[in-house]
Amino acid sequence: MSIILLDIGSVLVSVDFMRFCRDVALDSVSGAQEIYRKYCTGELKAKLETGFIAPFEYLDVIAIDPHSRTMPLHELKLRWQDIFEPLEGAVGAVKRLKEHHSIWIMSDTDPLHFTFLLNNYPVLRDADRYYLSFEQGKMKNSVEAFKRVLENSGCGADEFVLIDDKEENCASASEAGIRSILFHNWRDTLALLYENKD
Repeated sequence: MSIILLDIGSVLVSVDFMRFCRDVALDSVSGAQEIYRKYCTGELKAKLETGFIAPFEYLDVIAIDPHSRTMPLHELKLRWQDIFEPLEGAVGAVKRLKEHHSIWIMSDTDPLHFTFLLNNYPVLRDADRYYLSFEQGKMKNSVEAFKRVLENSGCGADEFVLIDDKEENCASASEAGIRSILFHNWRDTLALLYENKD
């Protein structure tokens, strides 16, 4: 039985950071774009997702940003978390995968997002292991993230397949000797995974 390293965002759920930005910005257009630029991409967000900034410290920075409207911190937290929707075909696909594979979630995420996802998307609770960037201190665009999985698991690289929607993550996995499938949709992904095997 091989091991699937399974991404979360844009693989199991869709992600809409602009929903958060529009909800918290004073100006739902220009302000939302500025909040997105500062907090939903880039180096500062990477520090949150690798555990170098605490979640509420991060939210505190957003709360005092001049582009943010005033709201209680708990409301800001809820809006930060509520940016996901189920992705079509994901539940059925994971059920099929589990018939033949062990499922390990490997995700670049932060504690607030992961807690929300675990509580609201039961498909995530079916995983056998979790490798999360905020616990590991490495993002998947780093080969070291995959080397750490190999070292911790005691398994060979040929026992893994990464399913991920980002080319740079697939490239890092490949550099570590792990096969990867660049995710576009579940129909094509399953076809690639099981070609010549069914």
